[in-house]
Amino acid sequence: MLTFADLAGGDRVLDDLAGRDVDEVLLAFARKPDARRRPGSVSGAGRPMVGPVQSAASQARFRRSVSAFFKYAAVVGWVQLDPMRAVTVRPVQRGGLRAERRALTVEQAEGLLGAARGLAAGPVPRGRVDQRTELRDGLIVLLLAAVGPRVSELTAANAEDFFVNGGTRYWRIFGKGGRTRDVPLPGPVAEVLDAYLAEGRARLDRGVEAKALLLSWRGRRLARGDVQGVIDRVLARVEPGRRRSVTPHGLRHTTATHLLAAATDMDAVRRVLGHADLSTLGRYRDELPGELEAAMRVHPLLGGLEGRRGG
Repeated sequence: MLTFADLAGGDRVLDDLAGRDVDEVLLAFARKPDARRRPGSVSGAGRPMVGPVQSAASQARFRRSVSAFFKYAAVVGWVQLDPMRAVTVRPVQRGGLRAERRALTVEQAEGLLGAARGLAAGPVPRGRVDQRTELRDGLIVLLLAAVGPRVSELTAANAEDFFVNGGTRYWRIFGKGGRTRDVPLPGPVAEVLDAYLAEGRARLDRGVEAKALLLSWRGRRLARGDVQGVIDRVLARVEPGRRRSVTPHGLRHTTATHLLAAATDMDAVRRVLGHADLSTLGRYRDELPGELEAAMRVHPLLGGLEGRRGG
């Protein structure tokens, strides 16, 4: 809360702050230069940073911290009223998210998944057998799009993290905060995984990484920065009409968006993604073309009127 105190003014009395005062702090934070995003600096993925202001994610985290602080302050009596109830500055909307981080449509996702399966099951190309990564690349895209792991969880996965229980393949994912979750793999994904473990990984194994699931052609554990290149290679095999650039995090959004659109239980989606709180799912939910129209066609309150039309 040092940043909040600095922006609000060190001489302000906490209980005197009203909603408009917090509005001003939130706006001031949004305009506050972010040293990590200086123009000309480069991100960990090798991309140039754009703009000196706080990112949408940073603004959202700051707002949540301020909200949690005032809830606590109201409970212990530091303030009589929580000023966050009167705040009018809304959280940054998802419209500002760059396209590559948004969810793919059904057609785009099907095109990418089809290309991934085709790559894994396709004819063996020319070249050195010990440098073939087709099975690995197909598996990476299928896991990202069907299960929605964080890219760090994917690259940290070990072969021993996958097991069978009751005839179903599971992935034990080691996530944030030391939490683990066992996620069942869809049949087509499990098939490619088994093929990769039986053939693809053995081709890449140089005896250096005994446990790592995903190996580079040099036999090293695949790095986070390598995953985008894999996605781009698979995307190149998608027909242009269904092709759209996407990041690993965009595939995580795709998983959540389509599971929620299919009316999958929200708590099940939360557990698949590895979140501690259901409220976090809001930022992993994108609007899909035609979704609202389809929902209104099967409106639960109007079903009984269909049979009485024209009566």
